[in-house]
Amino acid sequence: MPVPAILFPADPLNPRRPDPHFAWEARLLRELGGEHHLVDHDALLAGHAEEAVGQVPRDGGPLWYRGWMLPSDRYAGFATALAVRGGALLTSAAGYLTAHELPGWYGVFEGATPPSVWIPTAGTVAPRPAELAAAVARLGGSGPAIVKDYVKSRKHEWHEACYIPELADPAAVRRVVARFVELQGEFLAGGVVLRRYEEFERRADGTGGGSADGVDDGSGGGSADRSGGGDGRAVEARVWWLDGEPVLVGPHPDAPHRTVEPDLTGVQPLVRTLGCRFITTDLASRADGSGWRVVEVGDGQVSDLPRGIDASGLLASLIAA
Repeated sequence: MPVPAILFPADPLNPRRPDPHFAWEARLLRELGGEHHLVDHDALLAGHAEEAVGQVPRDGGPLWYRGWMLPSDRYAGFATALAVRGGALLTSAAGYLTAHELPGWYGVFEGATPPSVWIPTAGTVAPRPAELAAAVARLGGSGPAIVKDYVKSRKHEWHEACYIPELADPAAVRRVVARFVELQGEFLAGGVVLRRYEEFERRADGTGGGSADGVDDGSGGGSADRSGGGDGRAVEARVWWLDGEPVLVGPHPDAPHRTVEPDLTGVQPLVRTLGCRFITTDLASRADGSGWRVVEVGDGQVSDLPRGIDASGLLASLIAA
């Protein structure tokens, strides 16, 4: 059976080398005996998929991608361009959409993740007041919530464009949602999501830092400390799953030096039900001690790794898949 190769984004300043953010993964992959090829991420974003995959050998066989986040339609074009060259992404366009955007995975994880509702949007136009009122009603009509799109939040503009202190205040809902849509602009993915805010356990240890911009960092799941406005960071883990099995468990990239031991008992059956080959789940421990919650689900190809983690087992699993 052919051994999968891994595709990384090329360095924009030196297209024959991996992007510096992923260079360490490419080096580790070579040490493990794996093979990688490079793609032009800017060309993928621009919709020039055929140009973007020009460095990928023809008849390359099975392929994984490890790189910057792509809109779902751009990923579909990416998969098509590779198929024309005889390559096959092991995460299909449909599988990517399911794991990458909240409406794709929420139905499976409902009950294990903060309650959520969403409003599809056209372009950069904020939902109408009546649409927001209906969404708020579906979420229970009162209490705190956060705003995000199908993929990302504006967690660094917490009070301005992310956190709604009270859903029963329609002016506050409209204000935060409008500002969120304005700041997302052309990068708004799919629509506007309202998620119930939940309190998670915190540790005021001062560790961590922001994850790389553009990588799916799992933001927007309801964690208080992601605002930067609370004391400490959530006790949060990122789990990497391949074919329904956890192949790497580590801290969230926002707090890469933390030790975490999440309980995966209730999560694994949900991951298997979702049916996507390679995903991540971000888990946070509830402040009331009632257990771990799924904060976010993401496609494993575009989920960032915390600095300093040993990813050899993860990469070895991918090239053995």
